[in-house]
Amino acid sequence: MARRQESLSQDSIEGPAEGATFPGMRVVAGCFLSLMTTAGLAFYGIAVYLNAFSNEKSWSLSSISFATTVFFVVGGVVGLFVARLITRFDARVVMTGGAILGAVALALLGQASSPAQMYLVYVLFACGFGGAGLVPVTTIVTRWFVQRRSVAISIASTGLSVGGMVITPIAKWMTDHWGLSTATPILAVVWLLGTIPFILLLIKPDPTKLGWLPDGKRIVQGSKPPAPTGAKYADAIRSRFFWLMTIAYVMLMAAQVGGIQQLVKLAEERTGATAAAFATFVVAGMSVVARLVGGRIVHLMPMGRFTVILGAFQGLSLVAVSFTHNAVLFFLLLLVFGATVGNILMLQSLIISHRFGVLDYARLFSRSQLIVVLGTAGGPLLLGWLYDLSGTYQISYLVAGCISIAGAGVMLMAGPVNDHDDDPIMARKQKSPAS
Repeated sequence: MARRQESLSQDSIEGPAEGATFPGMRVVAGCFLSLMTTAGLAFYGIAVYLNAFSNEKSWSLSSISFATTVFFVVGGVVGLFVARLITRFDARVVMTGGAILGAVALALLGQASSPAQMYLVYVLFACGFGGAGLVPVTTIVTRWFVQRRSVAISIASTGLSVGGMVITPIAKWMTDHWGLSTATPILAVVWLLGTIPFILLLIKPDPTKLGWLPDGKRIVQGSKPPAPTGAKYADAIRSRFFWLMTIAYVMLMAAQVGGIQQLVKLAEERTGATAAAFATFVVAGMSVVARLVGGRIVHLMPMGRFTVILGAFQGLSLVAVSFTHNAVLFFLLLLVFGATVGNILMLQSLIISHRFGVLDYARLFSRSQLIVVLGTAGGPLLLGWLYDLSGTYQISYLVAGCISIAGAGVMLMAGPVNDHDDDPIMARKQKSPAS
């Protein structure tokens, strides 16, 4: 990675043609559309497949939920390799490979006839989602924007929620009416059409190679682009802030992903099958609105404090859901939950890029994501296990809410995002002339 960054800083690059427009927002649009498809059919879609397997097979809910655990664990490990690949090669090649793998896995998913086969397919599915998902997308957007990074990432990552709002209900309808074996090959085609054209036509991996600096400034013809700035990976990974923030996200995402992945089945029990189809729509739709608002709020208040508030509200909404059987109140609480979902997910990448810079962002984000997998993978498994024990989701969602509130407390302990004074290693590096 160091050799790549050094070459970028030493080579003279011609500026863009006169009258050329900054392609940054086209890149964001490509990231948005790709995430919309992958999230709608994977991140949110897993809840649909979990419910379909539960209805069509005689397997226990905890064994089916374990497939979700497999998906997120493998995805976290794959993220480390993806981070290294996109620092050495064109990110579009990596994302295209991920898109193809994801489509193959989705086509095979409905053909699984045993839990073991389901787990193997989920391994492949996780490789595809990891290659075309958040790590490459947020890395690319981080390269293209600095001053407007929070707004750009909020727009790109809104694709996650739009996918859950638009694509996931279609997947739910198809699996309900046609069954998994018929629906998933069709969904695989949707996956391909919703990723590869946008990756190849809209996404550009690095602004400097096109003669641009972040945020739309032109590179003066014949000049050298500035080297990427920020903390070195070895220093950042040893910082107190990195570990407390990451532990907080383990807890926040355990509650969030566990709640989302069991949501369709919970909604069917509480409101009926017809209303359940709109559960992910409500959560994802509110997430869209709240994320776009949140992308602007982070300029008005500290990121860390904003994350703490969101984590607390996420926990309170899950606790309330655990006791609610009234359909109207249930969906009102899902609105509150949805308002926290998108922002919490978006803020992880923003916090890392704001605190540590762009220099080793991909490696830091992927490492944090790998650790956070303990939550994203463990949350659905924990809620499914508690459901099997008790026969009800009340205890499951009560525990999830308490975990989220505890995660908000850990995030509070991490301290301000832009303050290095409480972190001896990073403070020393900031004051060192050599750094």
